[in-house]
Formats: sequence, C-alpha cells, structure tokens
Amino acid sequence: MEESLVRPRSLTVEAAGLRSGVPGLSEYVDRFCGLVERVDPLLRAFVAEPGRHDRLRARARELAARYPEPSGRPPLYGVAVGVKDIVHVDGLPTHGGSTLPPGVLAGPQAVVVDRLLAAGAMVAGKTVTAEFAATAPGPTRNPHRPGHTPGGSSSGSAAAVAAGLVPLAIGTQTVGSVIRPAAYCGVVGFRPTYGRIPIAGVIPNAPSLDTLGVFTADLAGAALVAPLLCDDWRPAAAGGEAVAAPVCGVPDGPYLEQVEPAALRVFEERVARLVRAGVAVRRVPLFPDFAEVARQSQFVNRFELARSHADWFARFGGLYRPETAASIRVGQGVAAEDREAGLRFREGLRERVAGAAAAAGVDLWLAPSAPGGAPEGLHDTGPGGMSLPWSFLGLPALSLPAGRTADGLPLGLQVVGAAGGDERLLAQAAVLERVAG
Repeated sequence: MEESLVRPRSLTVEAAGLRSGVPGLSEYVDRFCGLVERVDPLLRAFVAEPGRHDRLRARARELAARYPEPSGRPPLYGVAVGVKDIVHVDGLPTHGGSTLPPGVLAGPQAVVVDRLLAAGAMVAGKTVTAEFAATAPGPTRNPHRPGHTPGGSSSGSAAAVAAGLVPLAIGTQTVGSVIRPAAYCGVVGFRPTYGRIPIAGVIPNAPSLDTLGVFTADLAGAALVAPLLCDDWRPAAAGGEAVAAPVCGVPDGPYLEQVEPAALRVFEERVARLVRAGVAVRRVPLFPDFAEVARQSQFVNRFELARSHADWFARFGGLYRPETAASIRVGQGVAAEDREAGLRFREGLRERVAGAAAAAGVDLWLAPSAPGGAPEGLHDTGPGGMSLPWSFLGLPALSLPAGRTADGLPLGLQVVGAAGGDERLLAQAAVLERVAG
C-alpha cells in the first residue's frame, strides 16, 4: 500500500493563529519551506523555485513591519497560498505547465493575486497545472494514493491543500478543474459564479467558461476567503439570522448515469442521510439531452482555446504537448458560427435549468463531483462530465468531501447554486454539512 501524504490544515485556524502571532511569520516560513523540501519531491505539487525561502522571508519581514499589532492585521495575514501556474504573479515566471519561453507568457499580475496580497497573504509559489489548463497532465500525485491522479487541471493546488503544504490554493475551472481535483484529493473546492472573481491576469483557455476558484481543507475555509476574492460580496443572512435548510434537487437522467455504480451508491446514501435529517430532496428530470449539452460546450471550449493560443501556437506549436496540440487543432476546425450557436444554446439551457429549479422549488442541485474515485496512473486527469453542464452555465458550485470508494479513495458531493447566489450556496451548504456531515 502506498503511503498517504494527507495532512490538510484548517485555513480558519491557521489564519487566526498567524494574526495572533502564533507562530511568528519567520518560524511559519521556515516550517513551510522545510515541509516543501521533505514532501514535494514525491508529491510534485509546486513548480520548482530557486530562492523561495529568501523571497518568503522578505515578505514575512514586510508584513511584520506593516502590521505590528495583532488587532490591525488583515484576515489572511501571513497565510501561505498556492497559485496555479497560469495565474500571473509579479516576480514569479508563468510557465502554464508548458515548455514555452516564460517571457512569451508574461503578463500583469492577476487581480486575484492583488486581492490575496491585500488580505495579507504570502504567495507560497506556483502550483503545477496541466499544460495551459487543458488535458495534458502535470507530474503531481494524489496525496491519498500517489500512484493515482490528483485530477486536473488544477492538480497542484488541490494536492498541496490535501497534503497540508498550504491551507489555501487558487485554481481555475473551464469544465471540471476545481470540482474534480477537490473530490479526488478529499478537500473542498469552491468555483464561484462565472465572472465573480475577475479573470484578468490569467492565461486564457476558453474565456466564455474560465472561472477562478479556491481549494481549502474545509467549508469554513472557503467561507473565509470567498468574500475577500469575489466582487460585491453580501452576507446571505443578517447578523445572527439563521439560514434556512435548502430544498435540494437531484438531476435524474442521462447526466447522473455517468456515475460508476459504487460511487452512485455512496451518493444516494448521502442523499438518504439528508432526507433522514429532514432536508427536502426532490428528484428532477434534467439534462435529457446531456450529450448535446456536452457537444455544444465542446464547440465553445475548443474554438476559444484555439483562438486564445493562435499566436503562441503559430510560433511555438512544436513545443506544445500532443494532447494540447490536438485540442487546439480541433478548435481550429470549429466554425465561428458553431461557437455562436453553442452560446445561443447555452442561453436556452439557462432558461430551462432555472425554470426546472423554480418549478420544483429547488434551491441547490446535488450530484457526485466525479463519476468515481481518482483513476490509477498519472497519464489522465479524469473525466469532467459531472461538472460540465454547471460550468457551461456559469453556476456556482462546491465539492464537499463525501465518503470513499471501497478501496479508500475520496469521493465528493457537488452542490450547485443559482447564478450569482454564491453567498447562499456557501451558507446553505454549511446547513447540509451540519445536519448530515
């Protein structure tokens, strides 16, 4: 049996300790760098960075000088954060998981990084991504079972949180690249409503779909960081007011038929547990045309991937990995009219899904985060179909740890809210967590 590397750390606990001065930032940096030196040669969650220790010590000194009094320290004071290597960070090269010259990919620092730094965080380093956040996997291993994939494309971010290298990491999702690796690595992944965290400063994959998200060890960590990163955050309830238990919908039909039988049994047991706890759960036929939803999403995705990489691919096509090059070539063959038709199809689908939720009185949709546990091997990042329709629609989603396969691999419960309803999604997911675990 492979040795587990799982040691997740609570963001809320760690942030509170750092604000109070325990541990001091110098000691915290030393601990982090020592942990990376010991664990990451096997895990390979972080992009190698000469001088990481000195850079973080300098950031620690800067923070300590700026915020000498605990009472004045910002919410993420000193917290080490992993940042996916398609997100630009001043002073760190962006490789995008590729062998293209880093200077070619350079760009201004991402807005999400500006917000992390304003909240007092330290960028621990760049985390490994599948090449350009597509399908060619990086070298990262799953902390639960190092011979298995951590999922992709935000592989390094999910694995770094699960292994306790950092309590918070940034990822992106175009189809399933936050929700799936969160499930495979047994952590929480939060992908907000499309556009809620500005995407500026991120290498694009498919701009009509690309969405920033976060990984934390638990739901409380996601609730702490979401208001700091998302635009126009408003609490779901006034101070002290309880949030009502949601009405949950399970989308029956071809969409749910993707799930492996054993994983589906675990999911249904979780649903039954919610019902026993008094949560209303309604079965709603949804996505009867799931194959067509996937096809239309693929038109948009591949067309925009090819357009995003048109200049780089023309100059450096020979440096792209075969999987990425193949996807770009598929996109080059998609007509602009097909992409526009895909976007029109999406508008109709939005109306259908919103109408189905309203007719059934559904607040949140529930589904497995992935069809099963993390596949064996590092040659594939796993199927993204369980996230595909929600990502296509731009709806906010969470993956919560929810049981295991018979051989001990983590499974996730995907909880999906209404567009713009990120605050309520997090608050109502906390109700589900309390009543059913």
